[in-house]
Amino acid sequence: MSMNIVLLEPEMPANTGNIGRTCVATGTKLHLIKPLGFEITDKMVKRAGLDYWPHLNYEVYENFEDFLEKNPDCIGKLYMATTKARHIYTEVAYEPDCYIMFGKESAGIPEEILVDHEEDCMRIPMIGDIRSLNLGNSVAIVLYEALRQNGFEGMNLNGHLHELSWKSETGE
Repeated sequence: MSMNIVLLEPEMPANTGNIGRTCVATGTKLHLIKPLGFEITDKMVKRAGLDYWPHLNYEVYENFEDFLEKNPDCIGKLYMATTKARHIYTEVAYEPDCYIMFGKESAGIPEEILVDHEEDCMRIPMIGDIRSLNLGNSVAIVLYEALRQNGFEGMNLNGHLHELSWKSETGE
């Protein structure tokens, strides 16, 4: 199983670094579509991604058409997160190798792209006239729903204390 996160024209290096770290923690590939609002070598990207960035599986594309051309398997399983959608993210049945796309922080996914993918658009519910959530938070919310639907395949489901033991493990 390999989920895919697609960021269209990301602007904020800290958000992209945070998303990269989430991708490493979940075994998710990150697809970055230019123009980027920063250099991949930007210290803010690396700071937010901490020491995980060298372990990130990512690819950079010249534009949306380049992404589609190099990922023909995304057709039929490319979901677009947008505040303009009529469906919510929990209504989607995510395939184990689906692609979840997010637009740039300031404007989202362009309507020229959305209009051709109406049934593939979904939103995170919010109260009132909030423009959007933080991009890193939005990616985590939707990605973890997709992972949950697929049984968190290949992920650690149990944590362990470092210095002590849980009482249930010691019989106390």
